[in-house]
This record gives sequence, C-alpha cells and structure tokens, in this order.
Amino acid sequence: MKKSTYLLVISFVSTIGGFLFGYDTAVISGCNTFLQEHFQLSPATLGWVVSSALLGTIFGCIVAGTITDAFGRKKALIVAASCLTISAIGSMLPPQFLGNLDQAYWFTSDSAMAFNILIMVRIVGGIGVGITSVVAPIYIAELSLPENRGRMVSLYQLSITLGILLAFLIDWIVLDQAGGMAGKIGTEAAGFWNWIFVEELWRGMFGTEIPIALLFLVLLFMVPETPRWLISKGRQSEARAIMIKINGEEYAEKRMEEINEMIREEEGGIRELFQPFLRIPLLIGILLPMFSHLSGIAAIMYFAPNIINESIQSVENAFLGAVLVGLVNSAFTFVAIFNIEKFGRRKLLLAGVTGAFVSLFGVGVLFAMGSKLVIIPLLMYVASFAFSFGPIVWVIISEIFPTRIRGMAVAMGSFSLMMTGFVITLTNPILIENIEASGTFFLYAALTLPAIWFIWKFVPETKGKTLEEIEKYWRGKTKNKTQGPS
Repeated sequence: MKKSTYLLVISFVSTIGGFLFGYDTAVISGCNTFLQEHFQLSPATLGWVVSSALLGTIFGCIVAGTITDAFGRKKALIVAASCLTISAIGSMLPPQFLGNLDQAYWFTSDSAMAFNILIMVRIVGGIGVGITSVVAPIYIAELSLPENRGRMVSLYQLSITLGILLAFLIDWIVLDQAGGMAGKIGTEAAGFWNWIFVEELWRGMFGTEIPIALLFLVLLFMVPETPRWLISKGRQSEARAIMIKINGEEYAEKRMEEINEMIREEEGGIRELFQPFLRIPLLIGILLPMFSHLSGIAAIMYFAPNIINESIQSVENAFLGAVLVGLVNSAFTFVAIFNIEKFGRRKLLLAGVTGAFVSLFGVGVLFAMGSKLVIIPLLMYVASFAFSFGPIVWVIISEIFPTRIRGMAVAMGSFSLMMTGFVITLTNPILIENIEASGTFFLYAALTLPAIWFIWKFVPETKGKTLEEIEKYWRGKTKNKTQGPS
C-alpha cells in the first residue's frame, strides 16, 4: 500500500466516528414530532429526550482523557464504537407501548418505562460520541504530516457534517415513504416493517444508525495505534514501523528524535496541564469550544425541522429545509478543508464567527417580522459555522497541547463544548415557548460577540508547524515573559 494511501485509509476509519457523531446528532430531529406525539411530551421533556445524548457526551468527555492517555487512542475509539452500537439498537427497540399489544412484535410495557429506556440508551450513545469527539481528532492529528494536519483534522468535521446531512435525508425519505399514515397507530396487527417505518417511524429513523456503528466497530480493529502515544509508553520499535509506513524511513527517524526530545521535557499528569506555559492553551481549549456552541448550533441541528416549521408551517417542507441545512453545512466545510492551510486557522475563524453573528441577528429580525424567509439567514449562519467554528475548533484543540496530556486536555475542551451544547439544546424548546423564536436567536447572536474578541486577542496561528514546534512556541512565550526584555 502506498504511504499516502495508508494514511488516508486509517484517517478515514477514525472519521467514521465523526460521521456517527453527526448522524446521532441529527437523526433525532426527524423523530421529535412523533416522539412528542407518541410519548405525550411537554417542551421541557422534549428538550430532555433530545439533550439526554449530550448528557452522555459530557460523561464520555470526562472519561475519554484518562482512557486515551492510559490505554491508547485506538482502544478508546473501540469503547466509543461499542457504546454507539448499543445505543443505535436500543433506541430502535424500547418496549412497545402503542398499537395492538396482544400481537406485539417486541416486549411491552407502559410508556414511562419505554421513555426511560430510550433516555438510558441515548445517554450510552452520548458517552460514545463524547469519547469519539476527544479521541478522533487527536488520532488524526498525531498521525498526520505537519503540512496537511489542518486539512486532515478538518476531514473529521466534514464527516460530522456528512453524517448530519445523511440523517436529515434519511429522516425525510422515511417520512415521505410513510406518506399520510406516518405516525398513525392502528388497532389491527400490522407487519414488522410497517410498525418500524410507518406507525412508529421514529424507531426506523433511529435504527438506520445500526449498520454504520457496526462498520465503525469492526474497522477499528484493523487500524494502528498512534506513534506518538507508543513512544510516550516506550514502545519505540512499534512507533518506528508505523511512521515508516506513513512517510518513509527518513521521516520516521527525524520525527522520532523530535518527539522523544519533547516527551523528555514533559511531566505528564494533571500537574503538567496547569504549568505556566499552558495557561493560554488551556484557556483556548476550554473557551473556544464553549463559544462555538453558545452560538446555538446544537439546537439548530437537533431541532432543524421544528425551527423551520415555526416560519413556514409545513412539516414536510420543514424536513426538506433540514436537508438543505445539511447540504450547506457539508458544502461549506469544504471551504475550510481547501483553505485552512492557505489562510490559516485564525483568519477563517474570525471571518466565520463574524458571519455567524450577522446571520443569527438576521434570523431574529425575520422571525420578529413573521417572514417566511428565515431559512436564508439560517443557512448563512450554518455556512459561516461550517467553515470556521465547526472544523477549526477541533483542529486547534488537537494541536496546541503536549503529547502526554493531549488526551486529557482535549477531553476538557470537548467537555466544555458538550456541556454548552447540552444547556443550549435542553433550553431551546423552553426559550422558543417563552421568548419566541426571535428572542431566542437574538440571544444566540449576543452570545457570539465575545468569541470575536477572544479569537482576536488569544488564538495564535499554527498552520504549517509540527506539534512539537507548537509546544516550543508556548514554552518560549512563557520564558520570554519571565526573563523580560534583554
């Protein structure tokens, strides 16, 4: 296998985790209307069932750093894939509580038990997503070459957007095929597929995630561990063999020497994370992910049909609008992929976040006017997010920390992102009910403003630098401050 192909294949496998992240995020958007009807959910309980997966991601982020630094990037991804597989199966098959229960296809219970089981398996899936969100960008960053690392890590975000797009598309196809009978529970016995994809079509929507999760789990057993982690554990020969496969013997010798030099200077553990030279990286690693989700992206992806339906009052067209959101999200991620090594992380971030503020403000204005053109600034916001916050947050937090604590540090950043996303998603239906859609989007716009100042003030440019050069930059910055001007 050619060296470039080898790196592409192993990066592709890790990005399936991102694809599942996106798919799991968006697939429930099509289920919301039917879950609300079948389980008789209030806005608060709808917010809870949707955001429960994000609660799982928070726990996943907490354990991911320890798992990935102690046992390796590959084993952590295998744990994540197992959680996602269990969740996909469990979300499709909570106990049956509607229809003809005398001729049930599954074990039966009341709706409360079915709802609680659905919540539990969604939390398990969220744990898988949380671990993946930490480990996959690290895995790709540690395997990539310096000149294309930004592009390769951006592929992780592209896989998330493609997962979101496919989920929106599948939801619309399932709804379209069900036709006028979608979500209508009959009293007579119906066929299994009719039960899954027509009467309780939310089950079918969830179930479409199963083959993707199984594929991810199987393929992970075929990829290698990252050389940087192997070197940090003293497994030099294994690391060297993988590096030779990636880019040849000369590259392997040079990079191993550089990595070993940096690792000798690292202490590892939580104390390293709070050393003076890592204060700014830690600030960036926590606040940048938080700012990205304060702009409301999680709520828009989880509730896209509901939000669009607030404007156009048509469920089927709202689902089509959600597909359009997914298309724009994927298309503009390519802007980042093709330009991140040309313009750098910082410029794309500033341009995209400024665009996000203007777009969110526009959504609020059009909702206040009662316009049906809300979809236009909403798509502009998604586009702005897709080439800035979306991919570049993962790129930056996966490259600004030393090898021994990278897992722990990225876990903290991912925890910040998921916690913010959980709060935003949980409160979205409640905000729309109490301050209406216009007030909700004005709030998201206001929460985006501090991010522009923060990026301008604190986020450095890292394009073209090796991970070790970035670490030397932070160490040198602290030494210069300590020593003062000569």
